[in-house]
Amino acid sequence: MTILITGANRGIGQGLANEWCKAGKEVIGTARNEPGLEQLDVAEPNSVSALAERLKGKPISALVCNAGILLDRHEQLDGGYPPALWAKHFQVNVTGVFLTVQALLPNLRLALENGEATKIAIVSSLLGSQAAAGGGRYIYRSSKAAAINLGRNLAVDLRPEGIAVGIYHPGWVATDMGGSEAEVSVEDSVAGLRAQIDDLDLIETGCFKAWDGKVLPF
Repeated sequence: MTILITGANRGIGQGLANEWCKAGKEVIGTARNEPGLEQLDVAEPNSVSALAERLKGKPISALVCNAGILLDRHEQLDGGYPPALWAKHFQVNVTGVFLTVQALLPNLRLALENGEATKIAIVSSLLGSQAAAGGGRYIYRSSKAAAINLGRNLAVDLRPEGIAVGIYHPGWVATDMGGSEAEVSVEDSVAGLRAQIDDLDLIETGCFKAWDGKVLPF
């Protein structure tokens, strides 16, 4: 079983990579520029294409789309949220996810042909849920809402092929993004997410769940 993780150089992505490696899984970790990891900038289409070319013919049984950004936490409704910031978030948090999935579909299909349970996990956020609207962080919330929608529709199209898709909220985690006041440790989030992704199958494809298994509203 080979697992590819985007954004594996720190935080949740790094934690997941370490845990699966300890469990004996082959892990391909990616990052924009990190020694020892596959080079991938999800915001750059050429970088995504280059990764797919390097991995041509390599079966991948699980693709974990973890790379993401949150840069609008201090923006104000009056005069804030510039257009360039919108574009950057969607380029990474939405388009980057889609392009990575699209580019690595041949690898996922190869794993299917080998009889492996094949899946895609998209790390989104409860902040993208329309039922959990709390105001502020408009760009991040919108991009994560789009990521949820993307995952739901990918689940519909890929189910007939046998590829399961799950969307996950990692919790408010004490990472560089979450900050020191976060409620969930990296270790707990990683352990929970790993369990959810390991258990993902076609029965629950299209699910939106928290790291602890709680089913979340879209």
